[in-house]
Amino acid sequence: MSAGKSVRLFLADGTPGGLLTAEIMNWTGHVVAAPRSDLAALLKRPEATRTGIYILLGDDPSSLGGQMAYIGEGDDVSKRLYQHARSEEQKGKDFWDRAIVLTSKDTNLTKAHARYLESRLITLALQASRARLTNGTTPPPIVLPEADVSDMEYFIEQAKIVLPVLGVNLFRSPTTTPTVPHTEVAGRRTDSPVFEMTLKKSGITATAQEVDGEFTVIEGSSARLKWTGGERHSYTSLRAKLEQDGTLVPTPDGSAMRFTRNHVFASPSAAAAIVAGRSANGRTEWLVQGARRTYGQWETEGIEEAMKQEVSNE
Repeated sequence: MSAGKSVRLFLADGTPGGLLTAEIMNWTGHVVAAPRSDLAALLKRPEATRTGIYILLGDDPSSLGGQMAYIGEGDDVSKRLYQHARSEEQKGKDFWDRAIVLTSKDTNLTKAHARYLESRLITLALQASRARLTNGTTPPPIVLPEADVSDMEYFIEQAKIVLPVLGVNLFRSPTTTPTVPHTEVAGRRTDSPVFEMTLKKSGITATAQEVDGEFTVIEGSSARLKWTGGERHSYTSLRAKLEQDGTLVPTPDGSAMRFTRNHVFASPSAAAAIVAGRSANGRTEWLVQGARRTYGQWETEGIEEAMKQEVSNE
């Protein structure tokens, strides 16, 4: 059973779009995030002068809704951020509009720790494929004592929890998990069955799971060979992007498209539309594998029981 986590957010200027800090109880790590327009305020904070990791994020103009990112480390993170804030003519970086700084509250992160974290986070970001990294190289992990490696891996696991709370999904790998027995945490399902969608006439079969609140189509799933839903449909650009980046490729016999990797969609309906090649209602098209229950029915399981219990408690 998963344990709950308490993430503490502090809006430094009282606005959700400004500089904010984040931390987890009993974790020595500390996160500061700020838009580029608030970089001056970020550089004045004591956390920015510590040894740590920084992430630069911005929109990717070459993809639909995509992101570009740069991951770096420094003995004094503020100096590195200052350099990156310059124009590209001055060897800075123009693409980014948000900076994330990860340091330690106990100031025990060393240069070696930071280099290890940088290498591991770059690897995780490449595996997740949620953003186009602008890092020129992937530095190999620095050799650390066994105890230090354990500490740094724990640091990474906690960072992977707190960063998505800030809307930073760079390291969330779209992996799927085997179906597990039904469990609950705070009244919420923690398992997801495998969902299946079929187009019998076209010989199309796709499978998916909801993992960590995200609807993920599983590698090897098939999709209709061509988009048939009209050129002006909202999903035509998404379909084109998936074909362009190699997520969807033709099958050997050319009769359909195939997912080359797990892919996270914004909704079950978006996933269903890409598979079907037309507009589709994911809440009814996706069925629990081996059953006739729809995604929508699975999603709302337990609601009626919960409401009956609430009424009985009044």
